[in-house]
Amino acid sequence: MLWIGSGLPLGMGRQAGKELAMRGLARIESRLAVHFLLMNRPAHFLFCFVPLAAACFPAASQPAAPQAFAHSTQMIVVVTPGWDAVQGRLQRFERTDTHESWRPVGEPYAVVAGSKGMGWGIGLIAAGDHGVRIETEPMKVEGDGKSPAGVFALGTAFGDAAQPLPGLKLPYLVLTPSIECVDDASSKSYNRIVDRATAAPDWNSSEHMRDVGEAYRWGIVIDHNATIPGRIAPRPEGGSCVFLHIWHSPDHGTAGCTAMTRDNLESLLLWLDPARRPVLVQLPEPAYRRLAVPWSLPLPLAPVAH
Repeated sequence: MLWIGSGLPLGMGRQAGKELAMRGLARIESRLAVHFLLMNRPAHFLFCFVPLAAACFPAASQPAAPQAFAHSTQMIVVVTPGWDAVQGRLQRFERTDTHESWRPVGEPYAVVAGSKGMGWGIGLIAAGDHGVRIETEPMKVEGDGKSPAGVFALGTAFGDAAQPLPGLKLPYLVLTPSIECVDDASSKSYNRIVDRATAAPDWNSSEHMRDVGEAYRWGIVIDHNATIPGRIAPRPEGGSCVFLHIWHSPDHGTAGCTAMTRDNLESLLLWLDPARRPVLVQLPEPAYRRLAVPWSLPLPLAPVAH
């Protein structure tokens, strides 16, 4: 049992103080129960809780809470057991407004990451920011077979169907035969989705997205390394063409994307609302455990056991 403080408010009697303390402990036990249900793992895998942050994370080493989540009310969390792991879990979270705590939505999904696990990517929070990346943790580079770790915005949905999934709120890109994602780092269109029919090709390598087949029946662009045109250009060799899409099987890693069953991807597509500024938080468990408190992330879930 943990004893949280010993003083009582001025003028409070001993019995009232005892009742107040008991109510506080009950609230902590309730949170622990929820945590055990989400984790479904032995106790030594449990993460630290916000009330115990001072004991778990020395203040001097904590990164500042990022602004990446400041305006978001939808969050996708993907957690794998470690940097080299392929299998993981995806959990949706939401909140009514930005002042509330995150609440889980539905059951977690099984997912697969890159065939070589994860490496720190280029997203809304720089891996080089204070307290984010540990020196021994890998960085993602072009062609390494790793999914990007970090926090990312989401872009357009896409698919080979002429019409979007009914009820979809995200913008939708039809994958015609001339739609390509450029993975040639020497191209001006590196890490951009382009229509060859209207572009001036300067690349020697690209992914012909319609030819991928069932895996791209539906998908969502992850804004890793500035896939979405905006204020910065993609970093050459920083990694390209990273999506959420349909998997081949539960034990078959991707080239660097995050994949799941078609049913689960369709549920995710229909849940996402761009007006709520959804973000993807994708991390191996050690990094999530280290950053959950300072970043005010929701309670994590256990990776899939195999």
